Parts: sequence; structure tokens; C-alpha cells
Amino acid sequence: MNIEIYTLSYCPYCMKAKEFFKSKNIPFVEYSLDGDEDKNFGELQKKFNIKGEVTAPQIIIDNKRIGGYSDLIEKVQNNELTF
Repeated sequence: MNIEIYTLSYCPYCMKAKEFFKSKNIPFVEYSLDGDEDKNFGELQKKFNIKGEVTAPQIIIDNKRIGGYSDLIEKVQNNELTF
């Protein structure tokens, strides 16, 4: 399983997403969106064909966009994602 998390250093939901995977000993690769956030969010929007506003974190599992932390937890609770 390949997990990517696009984060902002000051984002509490980014921290929660990383802690979720760490607590389950699930490896992930983190990509920082810090710096030129408008540019970085725009590139992320194009890369994953995101309609509407892009938020952080963005969680990608096996090249499929899951969404943010709340989306991740909802999918886990609904057994749409299992680890």
C-alpha cells in the first residue's frame, strides 16, 4: 500500500492524519505544501483533478485520492478502507 499525505506544518488535521497512520505503524510519505501555498494547492488540484477548493491534508492511497482527515476516518468507520 502506497500512502501519500500532502500537509501544511501548522494544520491540526494534517497532524491528526499523520498520527493516525503512525499509531497503526503504517508507513506514508509526507509532502509539504508550505511556502507558496497558492501555487502548491494549484498544482495539487491539477495533479489529482480536484474540483473546487483544495484543503489540507490531502491523503492519497495507491494513487487514489481519499480526501482529508475526516474523509479518511469516515471511510475507515464505514469499512471502505481497512488497514
